[in-house]
Amino acid sequence: MAAALFCSFLLSAVIARITVRTQMQIWWNYVDEEAYFKAVESEGPNYVADIPRPSAYEMTQSDHFVSELCDFLQTYSVLILSIAGSCGAVFLFYQNKLRKPMEELAQASKKIAENHLDFGITYENKDEMGVLCKEFERMRKQLARNNQILWRMIEEEKMLRAAIAHDIRAPLSVLKGYQEMLMEYLPSGDINMGQAMEMLSESGRQIERMDAFVEAMRKLSSLENRELTAGDISARQLEKDIQAELTILEKEYGKQCRLQALESKEEFCGDKEIILEVMENLLSNALRYGKQQITIIVKIRYAELSICVRDDGAGFREDAEKIAEAFYGQNVKDSLKHVGLGMYISRLYCEKHGGKLILENDEQGGAVVIAIFRRIA
Repeated sequence: MAAALFCSFLLSAVIARITVRTQMQIWWNYVDEEAYFKAVESEGPNYVADIPRPSAYEMTQSDHFVSELCDFLQTYSVLILSIAGSCGAVFLFYQNKLRKPMEELAQASKKIAENHLDFGITYENKDEMGVLCKEFERMRKQLARNNQILWRMIEEEKMLRAAIAHDIRAPLSVLKGYQEMLMEYLPSGDINMGQAMEMLSESGRQIERMDAFVEAMRKLSSLENRELTAGDISARQLEKDIQAELTILEKEYGKQCRLQALESKEEFCGDKEIILEVMENLLSNALRYGKQQITIIVKIRYAELSICVRDDGAGFREDAEKIAEAFYGQNVKDSLKHVGLGMYISRLYCEKHGGKLILENDEQGGAVVIAIFRRIA
């Protein structure tokens, strides 16, 4: 702006000087030269006589127009050139300092309105617009982070609901199996009252398990937040709990299950509900993909508990890490009934229990899954 005003004043001074000389030349054409020189000679060598301004009717139309134009330029050239210089300075300032950041901010606002946050603002000058663009970029990054957090929360809620539906299926299957057995055998007297009461007692235990599971899930915001409840677990007790469910699952799937619980006087300290849920997930997968026989091997030691489930199916066709992902399904038709959370939940619970989930193929065919739990107290 200062440079523009300086140039305007300088140029207006040059124009004023030119217009004065132009006017003098025009007016000189209408002066009596003899009288002018006599007046100058009579007054002395230092005397300067002004050239009189001729009247409008004395000058030709073109000379009068030029003379009036010179008057106008002498009066208004400073104002006109100052305004023009200021406008030019403002235009150059807009082109060099405002246009690019304003266009970037406009495009950024449009993308944010369309919920497209995978872009960046490249204007990085250290002027006021640079500071504004920097703050706008910081806002965009924070919005992107907030969106990621929101989507992660939505995915965790979705996974939690699917986990509830998945883990509650096994107790429901047991209850359904006991109900079918009672309806089939009780009227005909094929089972006695003691056996019927035992089935009802086991049904009550499954209902309590579902109650405890639903109450635990109700308090959670994600699967990772589920707290472990430590308790002593013996080999005989765990064998009895697993065998009670095998009786029903064998009938449901029409396959044979063989349980091997190695005798041990040591007791393991862990969360029995989580261990049973993992066992049910592994057994459910083995029964779906196995052909005829499923083998479950349980080993209990003081510091570690392991459950190995082996089937005679086709084995795993994918990498172990991919199989243990959430919502993974090996069989497309199978996904109509199963949401692909069994292995993911099992891996997550094993890791929460300080252990791990091992997936591999047997050399003789079939899949082998080993769930390892570490002592928690």
